[in-house]
Amino acid sequence: MIKKVIIASAFALASVAAINAQTTEFKGVIGNTLKDSKEYWPAPVKAPKGAPNVIWILLDDVGYGATTTFGGLIQTPTFDSLANNGLRYTNFHTCAICAPTRSALLTGRNSGSVHENGFSHIGASAGFPGWDGRVPNTAGTIAEVLRENGYNTFAVGKYGITPDEEATDAGPFDHWPTGKGFDHFFGFLGSQTDQYKPDLVEDQAHVKPDGRHLNEQITDKAISFIDRQKKAAPDKPFFLYYSPGAVHAPHQVTAEWSDLYKGKFDAGWDAYREATFANQKKLGVVPANGVLPPRNPDIKAWENLSPEEKKLYARFMEVYAGYLTYTDHEVGVLINHLKEIKQLDNTLIFVIIGDNGASKEGTFNGVIERSAFGKQIPEQQHIQENLDRIGEIGTALGNETNYPLGWAQAANTPFKLWKQDANAEGGTHNPLIVFYPKGITEKGGIRNQYGHVIDILPTTLDYIKGAIPNEIRGVKQQEVQGTSLAYSFENASAPSKHTLQHYYIFGNRAIYKDGWKAEAAHHPDFIDFAKYQLAGKPIPDGDFEKDEWELYNLNEDFNENNNLAAKYPEKLAELKKVFEEQAKKNNIYPFVDWSDVFKGRTLRPGTKNFLEARSDRH
Repeated sequence: MIKKVIIASAFALASVAAINAQTTEFKGVIGNTLKDSKEYWPAPVKAPKGAPNVIWILLDDVGYGATTTFGGLIQTPTFDSLANNGLRYTNFHTCAICAPTRSALLTGRNSGSVHENGFSHIGASAGFPGWDGRVPNTAGTIAEVLRENGYNTFAVGKYGITPDEEATDAGPFDHWPTGKGFDHFFGFLGSQTDQYKPDLVEDQAHVKPDGRHLNEQITDKAISFIDRQKKAAPDKPFFLYYSPGAVHAPHQVTAEWSDLYKGKFDAGWDAYREATFANQKKLGVVPANGVLPPRNPDIKAWENLSPEEKKLYARFMEVYAGYLTYTDHEVGVLINHLKEIKQLDNTLIFVIIGDNGASKEGTFNGVIERSAFGKQIPEQQHIQENLDRIGEIGTALGNETNYPLGWAQAANTPFKLWKQDANAEGGTHNPLIVFYPKGITEKGGIRNQYGHVIDILPTTLDYIKGAIPNEIRGVKQQEVQGTSLAYSFENASAPSKHTLQHYYIFGNRAIYKDGWKAEAAHHPDFIDFAKYQLAGKPIPDGDFEKDEWELYNLNEDFNENNNLAAKYPEKLAELKKVFEEQAKKNNIYPFVDWSDVFKGRTLRPGTKNFLEARSDRH
């Protein structure tokens, strides 16, 4: 028995030596015999002394004006507490849609430079460097970097950047979370999933959900990952990426939560916007002299809706609000557990409230069930069908539940437009909270420095004194493009260091530089398609040359009320040139838009049957 153990140990050591030989320069001496040789054992990787645990929390499809934390009317006491004992960042930005935001966040590089201008889905990616939906090994994720810095790494919830073709139990697993640096993963790989019957994965295999709401399952799993690690290595820090599918469609939550808001939204979306904007001014998360933009012309005035429409639309919002409050509650379960095990004070937490602005994908009347999505039926018929099924909103039967467009604009207060609109602040402007009791002493501080999701990785590493390796697993790493925000933690008046940022989502595009922003909306967009469907008309192709550019001075006009394109044509021309430079540098070309996707031009040969077979996954 002893002999077998010795032999097994010898094989294990030989395997370790072989791996080290591939990745580490040998610094010993190799003679003819062991006697005249000098062994070399690389020092084990350890986190920087005193390094905190790190948690990134990323919500899905939440506008700037949804939570009470940033002036909204939806109760989020956990986020309120974190912000009141940490910092609120009021000028933080995402990429306007999920996969680009997630790839940029996890790598610290712009989404096009890591191949994720669109999605990793078969139907919304394309065979070009910026569009193939495969994050390259040259762009190490935060999990890979922190593991190189001595951390354990866990992820729960939505991943969203695994190519469809690889998202089976046959792999390959290179683009699964475990292939991108996470020791453990529990969640789903696609863009959305049923919250009661999720397409659930643990590590490298699909598993059967237990019937509970997905938020509860991922929270329990996150806690179990942390507890197991702390039991085995109490002094070793962990990194947790907590990314619920909430509050992306389908909006599903038990009546216990949605009924908290019964009657709370009967005054409608116009009243919501006014009340939220007033709250935001009191909180100091918008300028005191700010002006609320008028209601979008595509949205009806609440007072002009029929009683039936008001009843239907209010119920959609009650469910959404309950879903968001429940999500906040589950984050609170995690936070309270950290407190119980005496880890909270030594945990650096970033909360990004939304991977983009509130979603317009519920279109004008809201959506309840998948088969009804995008149906070409008259508006009144669609409203009546929804009314007939109003009791299914938020339940397991409502497997595509998403609220109407008017609520998306309300949740995006004080900005214009919504998710997918990379040209507008309503698509890209999201709240950020930074919380670290042991290191950030200011309570409830406001920070107005410009930031972007690519900044979170370098901020984390800067603050914990971690290093970005030149190589990860033998692969030379491309430049990290984000700018650390750590300089602003202790200095509220520090000037912004992130001064240049481009945006592009399916034709909608913008460039920000030194407080100025040039932007172009592209048509037809997702809402245009809904109009064409309602009218029974074919969808036209987009024409990029017809897109009209606008110009804003965000230093004076934070929410884009005053278009200065006609007044400062030279500035607009200057910024358009900068956009071209950034587009070429970051693999944005060729331009791809929604008409290309909807008409199947980005669908690779042989994938139609695959999409039909797996339509439930996204």
